[in-house]
Amino acid sequence: MMMQGYNLEDVTPGVDETLIRQPLGVVAAIVPFNFPAMIAFWFLPYAIACGNTFILKPSERVPLSMHRVYELVEKTGLPRGVVNLVNGGADVVNALCDHPQVRAISFVGSTPVAKHVYSRSAAAGKRAQCQGGAKNHVIVLPDADMDLARQIISDSAFGCAGQRCLAVSVAVTIGEAQKTFRDAIAHAASAIKVGDGLDAATQMGPVISKDAKRRIESLIAAGIGEGAKPLLDGRNTTVPHHENGNFIAPTILDDLPSTSQLANTEIFGPVLSLIHANSIDEAIDFVRRSPYGNQASLFTTSGSAARKFRYEAPAGNIGINIGVAAPMAYFPFSGWKDSFFGILHGQGKDAVEFYTESKIVVERWSRQETRKF
Repeated sequence: MMMQGYNLEDVTPGVDETLIRQPLGVVAAIVPFNFPAMIAFWFLPYAIACGNTFILKPSERVPLSMHRVYELVEKTGLPRGVVNLVNGGADVVNALCDHPQVRAISFVGSTPVAKHVYSRSAAAGKRAQCQGGAKNHVIVLPDADMDLARQIISDSAFGCAGQRCLAVSVAVTIGEAQKTFRDAIAHAASAIKVGDGLDAATQMGPVISKDAKRRIESLIAAGIGEGAKPLLDGRNTTVPHHENGNFIAPTILDDLPSTSQLANTEIFGPVLSLIHANSIDEAIDFVRRSPYGNQASLFTTSGSAARKFRYEAPAGNIGINIGVAAPMAYFPFSGWKDSFFGILHGQGKDAVEFYTESKIVVERWSRQETRKF
C-alpha cells in the first residue's frame, strides 16, 4: 500500500497528471557484526517488495548467520537472482559503491566507514542511507522510578556487551539522582554474570575480538586518567576454561568530566559513564554538544519533563522510560548528526521512498468525439 502514488484529473483543461512509483533495479546493503541475523531485515523485505533485486554483504566477522538465512530464503521459491549474497571486506564494499548497476546502498556501522560509504556512493551517482555510530545518553531525574531505571538502563548499557548502536553509554543524573541512581546501577551491574554465551547461566558474553577488547580497555584507562572514578572496573576479566576469551565485565565510570574525550567517543563495549547535571536544561545542553544523535532517553514520572525532553532532545530516536528506543518496522530507524548520512532512513515509508523512483506522467487526450468500433 505504501507503494501507491497519487493523481489529479484535469490539472489543466484536458490534461491529467499522475505520480507512480517504480523500482530502482539493483540495490545493496552492507551490514555490521553485532546483529548478524537482524539488521539485514531492515532492508531486504522492503527492497524486494518494491520490485528490486537485492545484494547483501554481511560483516566478514560473522558470515555464517546470513549464509543460513539465504539457505532458508532459497527454499521459499523466490526466483533466482532476486536476493544475492556476497562476502568480503573493504574491497567488496568499494566495489558495491562503485558498480554502475547498483543504484542504492544501505549501510550500518561505524561513523568513519559510514562517511566513506556515503561519499563514495554519492560520487558514483547513487543514493545512500548510512547509519553511523552513537553516543547515547540517558537522563535520570530525581522523581524517576529508580527500580525501573536501574533495571532498564543496566540492560541497555550491558546487554550484548554494549555492542549495539542503541546502547546507553552515558547516564546524566540530576540532583538527588546522582547518589540514588549511582548506587542502584552499580549494584545491578556488579550482579551480571559474565561468561560463555552458550552457557544458560551467562548474562553477558565477550566482545567481538581481541582488538576490540584492547581498544575498550584503553578507553577505560583514558577516562580514569581524565578524572573519572571507576565504581566498577571490568578490565582483566577472566572466565574459567576460557582464559583467552575477549571478556570485559560491566564497567561504570563515575564523575566523568563533561570535557573528557570519552564523553564523545563511541566505546562499543560494556562501559557506562556517569555525569552529573544541576537541571534538565543543563543535561539537554550536554546531549546537544555531542557529535552523535542516534538516541536519547529520559527517566521520569513527570509528564511535563517528558514533553520538554521529547521536543528538545537532539536525537533521532527518543525514549521516555525506555532504555533502547528501537522503532518498530512501521517507523523509520532515525538518526541525527554524525549518526546518519542521507535523507531517507531505513524502514517504514522512508524505505519505500528510498527503494523507488517517482515518475510523473502528464497526459493530454483529444476532446474529439470517441470513435465507434
